[in-house]
Amino acid sequence: MTFQVEITPMAEAQIEQAYRWYRERNPEFADRWFRGLMNTIATLQEKPQRCSLAVEHEIFPEEVRQLLYGKAKNVYRVLFAIRDNTVYALYVRHSAQTALTLHDIEDL
Repeated sequence: MTFQVEITPMAEAQIEQAYRWYRERNPEFADRWFRGLMNTIATLQEKPQRCSLAVEHEIFPEEVRQLLYGKAKNVYRVLFAIRDNTVYALYVRHSAQTALTLHDIEDL
């Protein structure tokens, strides 16, 4: 089964913020990082259940999984939910960021 993949406005904003940060420091790396992240997110079209549950899964009303992207100190977590035939990328967070809390998602 092939899933549709959609990136929520929140995840888009977080990707844009990270891209801008990298672009200010190393434009060539920023472009590679962005392409790689988008290609990695696209892999969710096939078998998104292969990904582990996110640390935060218990604070969401639905099952939330995570897809990891990057190496060493530049690992990002793509938090996503599967609804019917669509995978929704909900949040994109650097692995150094603390886990989302119920308070965090209520403020969004």
